[in-house]
Amino acid sequence: MKLIFEKGAPGQHLSLMPPCDVPVVTPKRPRTEPLPLPHVSETELTRHYTALAKRVHGVNDGFYPLGSCTMKYNPKINEDMAALPGFTQVHPLQPEETVQGCMEVYAEAERLLDEITGMDAMTFQPAAGAHGEFTGLLLIKAYHHHRGDTARTKIIVPDSAHGTNPASAVMAGFSVVNIPSAPDGCVDVEALKAAVGPDTAGLMLTNPNTVGIFDKNILEITRIVHEAGGLCYYDGANLNAVMGVVRPGDMGFDVIHLNLHKTFSTPHGGGGPGSGAVGCKEILRPFLPGPVVVKGESGYHFEKPEHSIGRVKDFYGNFTVVVKALTYILTLGKEGIPEAAKNAVLNANYMMKRLKEKYTMAYDEICMHEFVMCLEDLKEETGISAMDIAKGLLDNGIHPPTMYFPLIVHEALMIEPTETESKETLDEACDVFLKLWDLAHTNPQALHDAPVTTPVRRLDEVGAARNPVLRYTTE
Repeated sequence: MKLIFEKGAPGQHLSLMPPCDVPVVTPKRPRTEPLPLPHVSETELTRHYTALAKRVHGVNDGFYPLGSCTMKYNPKINEDMAALPGFTQVHPLQPEETVQGCMEVYAEAERLLDEITGMDAMTFQPAAGAHGEFTGLLLIKAYHHHRGDTARTKIIVPDSAHGTNPASAVMAGFSVVNIPSAPDGCVDVEALKAAVGPDTAGLMLTNPNTVGIFDKNILEITRIVHEAGGLCYYDGANLNAVMGVVRPGDMGFDVIHLNLHKTFSTPHGGGGPGSGAVGCKEILRPFLPGPVVVKGESGYHFEKPEHSIGRVKDFYGNFTVVVKALTYILTLGKEGIPEAAKNAVLNANYMMKRLKEKYTMAYDEICMHEFVMCLEDLKEETGISAMDIAKGLLDNGIHPPTMYFPLIVHEALMIEPTETESKETLDEACDVFLKLWDLAHTNPQALHDAPVTTPVRRLDEVGAARNPVLRYTTE
């Protein structure tokens, strides 16, 4: 389809804005030539964006089993609450006494999320999960430096970790020590023992981990790091599997980031801004980004922690995302939160059980919220890769799962069905996966050609990555 800049003609326009009702101010350095904006009619504009919308695939369109990302349905009541005038018609520079309701939202969200995670304090400033990782690592760094323990410069990261973990550690000024996974997909405890030392600042870990397994040695793992003088950081990407069932704080973690835009059902990715809230134990509270909401005798007020690392974002974070997450928590309640987690685990195990009739599981044991299939043997038998299966899913109205990750599994497809999918949907999806496995053996060329029903056929993804076209030029 054409870009909006390639449509219309000079002189075409539409009138959406009311007449200007304030004085027109001429800038001190006015433009020497007009902006190169498209000239289109209202009809062309609406058709253009409608056509774009039809090309988008989200959780409202069909099955979206993206591993480690929890692409769950977003209840519409969340949007209704976030759209309330009392939340949308405020300004971050208003006096504290005029935004007591908004401050109460932060305080209540902090109280409930602390209870769910086993933490003692929380900040909502970080704008996304990786931003939360970075913030949590800065807390760890500030803690060690405040104690004069500046030799602790290394962060231990398993080889199955999300790629943002080592990147965040480096951005925070640490060097990364990578340790291998054991054959069961969990942390190699002996390798961890060998890696810790007086230079260990901390460990970054996801539990359940990236291959969808709850690490049975978690208490020993956090004990080893603590005895070495380090702190333990919990990547909250997979919290959806255990929320309300087990708390990271009880596992021995000192700091955690939460993807409110994943676990707590606010829109993910293109659906809206994120929120990488960071919770911590009492020892790290003095270092939190400021200001934080505190309740006093006369109501709520903002307060800067004693040894704050400073702001990590303007003002107080993406506020309405917190409103949506709080709505979700209050709607589900104390019984609903763990039920959602258990249903996520049930759905993943049901789907894994059906698919292992034909597909090889990377770790053939009870999983948590997600599981990883290894298509290496399928590729050797038929020439069909994980990428080919993913492209075949597109022709069947299913968004592909995470591909080629984690790196420790060759030809990996990582599937997370989430708790919001029905058994009927899971069965339909399993039928498609099994049909594609059969097709790989009977007509592999059909999968090499896939997708054939989408607006755009198979792309040159390597070329697009190496030679991206990031802007439209009028020349």
